[in-house]
Amino acid sequence: MIRTSAAKPDAKSSGRSARIKQSAGGKIFDAANAVFLGLCSIITIVPFLYVVSASFATEREIVERPLFIIPRDVSIAAYRYIFSSSTLTKAFANSVFITVSGTAINMFFTVTMAYALSKRYLHGRNFLLNIVIFSMFFSGGMIPGYIIVRALGMLDTYWSVLLPGAISAYNMMIIKNFFQNLPDGLEESARLDGCTDLGALIRVVLPLSLPIVATFSLFYAVSHWNAYFAATLYMSKSPNKWPLQVTLRNLILLSSAMAGDAGSYNLDYMKPPDQSTKMAVIVVSTVPILCVYPFLQRHFAKGVMVGALKG
Repeated sequence: MIRTSAAKPDAKSSGRSARIKQSAGGKIFDAANAVFLGLCSIITIVPFLYVVSASFATEREIVERPLFIIPRDVSIAAYRYIFSSSTLTKAFANSVFITVSGTAINMFFTVTMAYALSKRYLHGRNFLLNIVIFSMFFSGGMIPGYIIVRALGMLDTYWSVLLPGAISAYNMMIIKNFFQNLPDGLEESARLDGCTDLGALIRVVLPLSLPIVATFSLFYAVSHWNAYFAATLYMSKSPNKWPLQVTLRNLILLSSAMAGDAGSYNLDYMKPPDQSTKMAVIVVSTVPILCVYPFLQRHFAKGVMVGALKG
């Protein structure tokens, strides 16, 4: 009986084969790609660093130096002026409440509607989809929206900034397409185990959809956090319910007006500081929502890829 054994590859030859030889063109492309991405990163990061630095700089330095990363003289006058307002704490709490509540309302209506429309056996599905698509291109506008909010008695209430934009048609369509690509066998198995449609959504679909749910939750949260026009329009008589953005906007207008009145004086003695206040407002309004991103980063990256492939 003849025994045959596979020849073992030589260690040196296997090591050489493991290393993939790259052509000169590939090396040039990688180097150019690294330089391009590095420049894009610098272009993205430098303006934000300048805003942070300028918020701690004096008025004179901001006027004299068009761009700097480290201020010569550190000043916290802008932050002292912003946080001296007694309404800032209340406005911050209002923004947190509007962002959390609004995001929960958005995701509840968006997910439930997307799940229902993802089922091809739903009666009237095409008609409902056409209505959703129509709303993506045409809207009533600001005046009809104000009339509806006033007729429903929601003026000067939190509902006026939470309910009018409860569903984004574009986001809902992407989530619907994602639900359609999930295997039907998973939900069928859940129904055989006694789950209803709502139970299948909560116990099977949503756990598999965490990346896309986290992604659009972040989109909705950023939209609510940065929104100020709806609060200005619908809650003009209730300043105690204004979000942070509206309060900071009023502080900017006040500081600009006071700085304009003091235009004949030395820049170092403008009270409150005008330019550094604007920079500090950007930092104060941006940093809180940036702190949310690290907790959703893992799901956010997956959700963007899923939306790009299956949307």
